[in-house]
Amino acid sequence: MGTSNYSDEFKRDAVQQITVRGYPVREVSRRLGVSSHSLYKWMKLFAEPAPKASGVDHEAENRRLKRELARVTEKRDILKKANAYFAQDAR
Repeated sequence: MGTSNYSDEFKRDAVQQITVRGYPVREVSRRLGVSSHSLYKWMKLFAEPAPKASGVDHEAENRRLKRELARVTEKRDILKKANAYFAQDAR
């Protein structure tokens, strides 16, 4: 198999389909007739690096989410018990 030379514009457009439009690499690869290996290589070359979240404390966020989950779970359990209680009274 020979190697094909694609223009930088073609490569950027292919990368944009993956990164901006959200198409899977496999689909873009099949549609454009380019190997997925080439697409991943082009993504390293042409994709803009994702901006790093400044000052995000992941541990603090996890603690907050766990507290919220516990609170919502407790509410759900209370509502289940209340529903069962009122369902018994309806009989």
